[in-house]
Amino acid sequence: MGLAMDDIHTPTVPSGPTTRQRVANGVDKDKLSLMDLIAEKTRVEEELTALGSVLDSHGVNMNTTLTTFDGYPRDDLDIAQIRTTRARIVYLRNDYKALMSKIELGLHEHHASYQASNPSPDSSSSQGAMRSGSAATDQGLIDTPFAKVNSVVPGSPADDAGLKAGDRIRRFGDVNWLNHEKLSKVAETVQRNQGRNVDVKIVRDTEELTLQLSPRSNWGGRGLLGCHLFQA
Repeated sequence: MGLAMDDIHTPTVPSGPTTRQRVANGVDKDKLSLMDLIAEKTRVEEELTALGSVLDSHGVNMNTTLTTFDGYPRDDLDIAQIRTTRARIVYLRNDYKALMSKIELGLHEHHASYQASNPSPDSSSSQGAMRSGSAATDQGLIDTPFAKVNSVVPGSPADDAGLKAGDRIRRFGDVNWLNHEKLSKVAETVQRNQGRNVDVKIVRDTEELTLQLSPRSNWGGRGLLGCHLFQA
């Protein structure tokens, strides 16, 4: 039997902030545009999902013990791969937090830049106009469709609300393009609001609509919505 390893759970890869990392195109993240930061956010989400699948394939999670009761490495697990995967997840989670902070800062800077580039002699009227214009610009970023309806079951809550296949979702309750986390936040919103109306903002062809969807389990089919969504 091998030596007991008290620190077997300790990552072997540095797990501190990674905002200084270079991205694939060789541009420092500190110099990325707002849209590039959002694209990088999506890439990190995708990698985190893939790494989570690696842990799932081993039947473990971030907290599963890797040692036997007496402190020896478990021989039924690929300890090296699990430790490396866990370390990468920790690394990316820190990176993700930093990206979200930069995106939030970028939105504020975009707002300020719009105000600075649209001066008006009449300060009282221009301030209101700039606030309105910049708010509309920021709203346009946030209201980018993040999901699309693939199918709707007749008689389901989604059908009753008026959702149709092909609808693009801009907002689902308080979930939007910036915070949906690969649609996981939609699922959380659905679970929290069973039997209550959720405002769903959609685009259908060129028409913008706000529907009220009430998730429920007693409609005669599977799930709480009766529709299939995929990330746009």
